Amino acid sequence: MTPPISAANLAREIKKLKEEKGITILAHYYQRPEIQELADYVGDSLSLSQQAAGSNARKIVFAGVHFMAETAKIINPAAEVLIPDQEAGCSLAASCEPEVFKAFIQKHPHHKVVTYINCSAEIKSLSDIICTSSNAEKIINAIPKHQPIIFAPDKNLGQYLIKKTGRDMLLWDGACIVHEAFAIDKLLALHQQFPKAKIIAHPESEPHLLQVANYIGSTAGMINYVKHSDAEQFIIATEVGILHAIQKEAPGKVLIPAPSFENNTCACSECGFMKMNTLEKLHACLVHEYPAIEIEESLRLRALQPLLRMLAISKN
Repeated sequence: MTPPISAANLAREIKKLKEEKGITILAHYYQRPEIQELADYVGDSLSLSQQAAGSNARKIVFAGVHFMAETAKIINPAAEVLIPDQEAGCSLAASCEPEVFKAFIQKHPHHKVVTYINCSAEIKSLSDIICTSSNAEKIINAIPKHQPIIFAPDKNLGQYLIKKTGRDMLLWDGACIVHEAFAIDKLLALHQQFPKAKIIAHPESEPHLLQVANYIGSTAGMINYVKHSDAEQFIIATEVGILHAIQKEAPGKVLIPAPSFENNTCACSECGFMKMNTLEKLHACLVHEYPAIEIEESLRLRALQPLLRMLAISKN
């Protein structure tokens, strides 16, 4: 039996393969630290979309979940887009089924459909414009105030945007299981232990948790907040993978993961889908150039238009 390759050797092999094959690796902040360290670019959904759109790479390996790699393929069809694990899904994307959502839209024909990027190509194709947590407020404010809006699939982000923009939007009833896993009672108890800590949260979290947060923002926004804040301690209410990127940007700061309901051994909330990508799978993906993201062209073109509208507004 062949012994497993060490992590250090895998990392060396991955670096060698991506250089030999001209492959660009994009990774989300929620990926394992060892994968983030090997990526050519690490970012949030908006910046990764922008990177994919502007990339001249013939092949892109997207270390993230399926909708992210799918988005890269929609935006950059000339590139072959690969993903280390085809089964790396998203609970939020799964909460919005295309046929049910299509019927929902048809019941409200005068509404503009704004969908969070955490959704499938089919849902994007039914939308007028896409948003991310980084640009959602800007996207909503760009729509005329008299225009009624459907916002999907994340109800928590939708409720946050209603509060921020004053728009009375019709919300789809979807949520991210990772961001709904934070326990407010445990978080408040933790804050009593660290009273000087700033609580920072992702807007996919539930409203009662956002009410106690000192800062609410996207993954990139949270990193910048910690980096530039005068505070020394932070309780972080988002997927624990972000801690690696924050610590690199703000090495002197104390980072405390917010506690989840079910996890008493590790006081954090992890996305099992994000963590499906491993060094071994990333290595195999580069070796075999598989699995690849495939999208039927007519669907890709329909899903492309709302993404291009988002990217255009995000430039301004």
